[in-house]
Amino acid sequence: MSLLESPQAQALLDEGTVEASDLSGCRARLARFLARYLPFFYRKEQRQNACLVVSGLLSDLERKTCEPIARCHGVERKPIQFFVGAGKWDDEAVMGELRADVIAQRGDPHGVLIYDGSTFPKKGRASCGVQRQWCGRLGKIENCQAAVFLAYATARGYAPLDRRLYLPEDLARDAAHRRKTHVPQALRYRAKWRIALELLDAHGRDVPHAWITGDDEFGRVSPFRAALRARREFYALEVPANTLVRDLERRPPRPRCRTGRPRRAPWQNVAAWAARQPASRWQAFRVREGTKGPLRVLALTVRVQTREEGKVGGEERLVVLKTQEDAPRVVYALCHAPVHTPLAELLRVLAARHQVEELFEAAKGEAGLGHYEVRSWTGWHHHVTLSLLALWFLIQERERLGEKSAGPDRPADAFPLLPVAS
Repeated sequence: MSLLESPQAQALLDEGTVEASDLSGCRARLARFLARYLPFFYRKEQRQNACLVVSGLLSDLERKTCEPIARCHGVERKPIQFFVGAGKWDDEAVMGELRADVIAQRGDPHGVLIYDGSTFPKKGRASCGVQRQWCGRLGKIENCQAAVFLAYATARGYAPLDRRLYLPEDLARDAAHRRKTHVPQALRYRAKWRIALELLDAHGRDVPHAWITGDDEFGRVSPFRAALRARREFYALEVPANTLVRDLERRPPRPRCRTGRPRRAPWQNVAAWAARQPASRWQAFRVREGTKGPLRVLALTVRVQTREEGKVGGEERLVVLKTQEDAPRVVYALCHAPVHTPLAELLRVLAARHQVEELFEAAKGEAGLGHYEVRSWTGWHHHVTLSLLALWFLIQERERLGEKSAGPDRPADAFPLLPVAS
């Protein structure tokens, strides 16, 4: 008997089958979904174009730019291009309504706000914000646009909340670039971590949450972590392996016949500190079921101080996570949390970030997030707003089909890390 003929394989195939009836009514559901947002497009032509573009972003087009979308709907290209690139409609109002919908469906005081720094490779340098800079998608310095996204995760699932294009400092000072790409006159340079704080200040009170998380692009910035603490926010932010810390829980013994203050642990980077920890300090956790059985990770936490640029920071908790896979990886994070917060809760928060990173990466193709040819500040925010609408609809459709189509290792679970005995 072949592997696919086994009872277990047949059961998985049955669960993964999507019938035509499961997809029936999708157009009607999309129309009902968009009805909530259409009042924010003031003219009839804008409402029609919004429906056409979002439908095209959700289609199976290989390239989801304005021209293929117009062609597949049998309409003229230029009105679609103008609607996305320079149309007089308020994308901030549309995003505000999307957030209201997310809060109504997902709102949870235990939720997690997640920062994701995404990049979009570009061949030329005529588009707003394009510069040779680190491109995470390509893994090297290349021409690209960068943006800060804010997402939300609760036990009910994930959702996008907001987006902001990053304008590098030299381009922010370049009057010609600003004029050609229609950068708002009042806009000034903001580092990505400051953009993240602005998004938090704009939405943090309205979106119920208990945690903030993000990758090491945000976690490595000590002023950002300090600003979150000043706002009384709890966080779990990844940091690089060379982050300097001092273990506050294990001090070196004081030599005999000496008086004075107890000696403090030496400064060392988190990778060196973690490598010296005995097996007894690590706890095992089970991750969601995989094709080869339960996936496991090892983790530990310790109270530390950090040191950056000659300054000693406040007390934080270091979390180190090691995956036990064929290609193991180690994740380091600094956390600000209530004293008795279990390690499992911190891992839950970190897991949410990785799921949202995968969500946005998939959205670049499936919801057309990375498929655009606009060059202006307005055009970028228009396109991404429509793409996030498409993504939000797609998330809900996948969840509707989830019970039927997802296997035991489905990625729909918002918090896949489960605290289980080793």
